[in-house]
Amino acid sequence: MEDETFDDISESSSVGAAQRVFHALSSAPRRKILAYLSASGLTAGEIADRFSMSKPAVSQHLSILETAGLIRREKQGQFVHYSLIENNLVNTLNGFVQEVCPVGRPIKKESQARARRKELP
Repeated sequence: MEDETFDDISESSSVGAAQRVFHALSSAPRRKILAYLSASGLTAGEIADRFSMSKPAVSQHLSILETAGLIRREKQGQFVHYSLIENNLVNTLNGFVQEVCPVGRPIKKESQARARRKELP
């Protein structure tokens, strides 16, 4: 049996990363979460309030998105805040898809309006 070369390891890890991203994007609720986070961060509770599923189910979706490198979480006091990882090619492509997707477009607009309200004094 041949030893695995550095190129093989590098290729297999990039394939694994791509698989995690495609797996994350394969779910409609996860794509909706990305749309909600497109212009403004939200707490886990704020995200869960937008879905008719259990909080543990939403948490699982958030975990998959985080593992795929699409979102980050930050603990602030008793709340966990989630936001998109900007300058990520996948998020850039997802933003484009949200513009042409009939489901994602209104959610993205809601996120942008929320971000504008946060900016007001």
